[in-house]
Amino acid sequence: MKPRLAIVLGDPAGIGPELVARLLGDAANRERADFLIIADRSELEEGMRIAGQRFDYTLTDNPRSRDFTSGTPVLWDYRGGGEAPFERAVSTANGGRYALDTLQKAIELTVEGVTDAVCFAPLNKHSMHMAGLAHPDETHWFAELLQPNGPFGELNTLDGLWTSRVTSHVPLKDVSGLITEQKILGAIRLASTTLAKAGIAEPRIAVCGLNPHNGDNGSFGREEIDVIGPAVEAAQSQGYPVIGMYPADTIFLRAKDVDAIVTMYHDQGQIAMKLMGFSRGVTVHGGFPIPIATPAHGTAFDIYGEGKANVGATQAAFNILCAMAQSRRDAA
Repeated sequence: MKPRLAIVLGDPAGIGPELVARLLGDAANRERADFLIIADRSELEEGMRIAGQRFDYTLTDNPRSRDFTSGTPVLWDYRGGGEAPFERAVSTANGGRYALDTLQKAIELTVEGVTDAVCFAPLNKHSMHMAGLAHPDETHWFAELLQPNGPFGELNTLDGLWTSRVTSHVPLKDVSGLITEQKILGAIRLASTTLAKAGIAEPRIAVCGLNPHNGDNGSFGREEIDVIGPAVEAAQSQGYPVIGMYPADTIFLRAKDVDAIVTMYHDQGQIAMKLMGFSRGVTVHGGFPIPIATPAHGTAFDIYGEGKANVGATQAAFNILCAMAQSRRDAA
């Protein structure tokens, strides 16, 4: 039985509709999974026009009574509180509301078991905040909706390498005070459990330091001595295959020897991963009861409508979600 994915177009001002059209325009992808598209119909049509790719779909006004037996993607023509037409290539509250409302329905339907996983095209955080999002990012909004029992957060993956981070969307000046032994252990556990769901049974994990040269024995900071080192030792004592800690400027040279790297803050991992393959990186929202993933890049307002959006990261997110959806089914 094929996995069933709920898919939404993200911010309508960006390249999301084009990316979804490219993903579903590939017959091989439609053979691998069934799709419930939750989107304004005109936005899906606009995406296909921009991409220069068309695919057949059927309409439903009740996604809970969907019929996937034909293998044709199913569209629920839904825009929530958004009002078409949408402005393009700019952040708006209207676009942010549409992105949030369609994504929330995808989450709800996947929790109910109508679909197995959620794939969403890029969001724009400023648009979502304009629309009233009270959290720093969508991950913490997911936590409000899904109430996870343990650590949760964003993981990034590219070509088999994953990163988990101890802090995320916070000012750099606040990072040191937010790093604790428990949070580091949580990031390690999150990496281990998420990779297991993606098919990597015993992931090898490396942990990054915070300061230049790992603090050089306290000369440039004591976080490695007082917090990070003890957290690594605790993780090892709990049976996690963890190595490190390693300085940020060399840890990615060890990428071939590990499955995941735990970083202390956002850019420690993101700069390296995006340099390694900007058009292929994926963000997986880990720690939740349902699989959720998206391309790691943004909405690319600057190329909206030009028909040149690269579908590579969206394709990679789809590939990962197929594996995670199967794992979820197997565990049920």
